[in-house]
Amino acid sequence: MKRSLMDILCCPVCKGNLTLRIDKEDEKEVLEGDLRCDDCHAEYPIHEGIPNLLPPVGH
Repeated sequence: MKRSLMDILCCPVCKGNLTLRIDKEDEKEVLEGDLRCDDCHAEYPIHEGIPNLLPPVGH
């Protein structure tokens, strides 16, 4: 996932701001980590550079 996407991404559940946590990255993109909503606290994993923005179960 390119860091520049943070400018346009929002939480699909509540439209809140997302915070990026990085576990692994290279010079081009974030490879592993997660996105966390500041408002509803939903978490979205990033695996192999792909963010999974499907709403968590129960939302």
